[in-house]
Amino acid sequence: MKEKRWITRKDYDLEVVEKLADSLGVDKIIATLLVERGVTTFEEAKHFFRPSLDQLHDPFLMKDMDHAIVRINEAIRKKERMLIYGDYDVDGTSAVALVYSYFHTLHYNIDFYIPDRDTEGYGISFQGIDYAKKTGVKLIIALDCGIKAVEQADYANQFGIDIIVGDHHLPGEKLPDCCAVLDPKRDDCPYPYKELSGCGIGFKIVEAYMEQKIGVRLCDSASELTEAQKKNLEMLKLKLLRYLDLVAVSIASDIVPMTGENRVLASFGLKVINTCPRPGLEAILTYGHIEPRSKEDRAGHPEKESYFVKDLNISDLVFLVGPRINAAGRIHSAFDSVRLLLAENREIASKLAEEINNYNTERKDLDTLATEEAKRRLEADPNLVNRKSIVLFGEEWHRGVVGIVASRLVEAYYRPTIVLTHSTDDLYVGSARSIKEFDVHAALEECSDLLEHFGGHKSAAGVSLRPENFERFVERFEEIVSRTMPTEATVPEIEIDAVVRFSDITPKFLRILKQFSPFGPDNNVPVFRTNHLESNPLQPPRVVGSNHLKFSVLSSDSPNSYPAIGFQLGEYYSRVNHQEMFDICYQLEENYWRGKTEIQLNVKDIRFGE
Repeated sequence: MKEKRWITRKDYDLEVVEKLADSLGVDKIIATLLVERGVTTFEEAKHFFRPSLDQLHDPFLMKDMDHAIVRINEAIRKKERMLIYGDYDVDGTSAVALVYSYFHTLHYNIDFYIPDRDTEGYGISFQGIDYAKKTGVKLIIALDCGIKAVEQADYANQFGIDIIVGDHHLPGEKLPDCCAVLDPKRDDCPYPYKELSGCGIGFKIVEAYMEQKIGVRLCDSASELTEAQKKNLEMLKLKLLRYLDLVAVSIASDIVPMTGENRVLASFGLKVINTCPRPGLEAILTYGHIEPRSKEDRAGHPEKESYFVKDLNISDLVFLVGPRINAAGRIHSAFDSVRLLLAENREIASKLAEEINNYNTERKDLDTLATEEAKRRLEADPNLVNRKSIVLFGEEWHRGVVGIVASRLVEAYYRPTIVLTHSTDDLYVGSARSIKEFDVHAALEECSDLLEHFGGHKSAAGVSLRPENFERFVERFEEIVSRTMPTEATVPEIEIDAVVRFSDITPKFLRILKQFSPFGPDNNVPVFRTNHLESNPLQPPRVVGSNHLKFSVLSSDSPNSYPAIGFQLGEYYSRVNHQEMFDICYQLEENYWRGKTEIQLNVKDIRFGE
């Protein structure tokens, strides 16, 4: 197992922590967790613990939103054909499903389009524009892509096809010539929150359109509205709520920061999923063994809000929903993912979910084979394994799984990684994944003269290049990583939020900690460190599954013992079993098993004799 650095966070002012603890009536550990997340006042804590749709920003603050709404109004008024265009991943397909499903209620002359991963690649394609031309489309709304589609926009303009870009990726030097370019990451965009998902941008388009149609805005002060306007505001909120399940799925799967608007949107989206899931999501969740509560249970316990046997959280969306929806675009066609998310009939949803789950099974087989081959090649060549970066090409690797393979290699070797395969147009195409301390998008910028295309963000990107540039690219990328990445960054880091004792873990502590959810980047599940522990001899440790350590933990300061699971920590079995004292860093989580929920320690690492 690769050694890990334990870093205890100290990026907070103790005086601020103490003041916040007093004002909220909580202990210093809870106050510390809040301050670490940028919450320093009573009012900020109120917003953090009680998300509200009123906290969403005015969508018309986004550069070009007014132009976008004017153009959509024109298309609907003139009955022009509209095309909702999106990327083939979860973010793109959920964005298409959201925007299409809303405007389809207002405008019959509308279609959607997802590019083929193999034949068209990422983003707005010339083939997609040809489809729009052939079918008489006058307006394309492109979601989760398009910010770098300069040539494609010029091509569409030749045929009188307007494009509204709704993207969240970093722009290039030149913006496409479109009737509206919506992207908070534009340098000239004053929109306050920059980290929306692609589906989040689609939601802001729908929000803006609804607001101008209904005549009120979420950001309006209720005290300044008439009674009629207040009723319209409540109607607006109810109409918008029905789309937030899709936004929550995109936020979880695209791994955008769980802060600001994203946290508000995800909070309400989870409530929708847990109380009134759309048929497509319910159907796909059955393959993650998430079943709805029985009619008898619902009748006998009407106070329970949850539709399912357990409350779903962001982690469930990440691991149970995201990979399956992604699998359709990786293996077959992402059109199936959109159809699943749009399905209103349970039988149709069930059939699509079965097909998509089968794609996911095939995807898992393909990525396992490719990952094993990549590891064999690395371990067999000292020159490769000793590099600061990994860049691998596999002729037979499936294009749909190279991003997953890159992620697997980052987990195993902890270094910036790019995995490539052949495309149908004789290019090398693939995905880059990075580690916390390295900006892979900036590195690709330095290699742009060797690339045909690249795009993404700091931790992940897509890339394509000509075969003759491969060797030079490998050396250039390695040189950049070696020059810019700190030496200590090659050792994985576990960031610890607080050192606690088991006696600190009270029912009140757990109740408040649960309210920190939904969790995600910049609001991760807190990691705690507890020292001087031992294994409970009444529940001996054992290795389960694929090298996972299952054990029970005791501390001298508390009568409570806690069940613990350490994924991939099976090598520590003998030392834990022989009653050595140890320290652990871990996350507290609820483990649901056979109708029972208990607190469990998800152990990230163990140290002995400290």
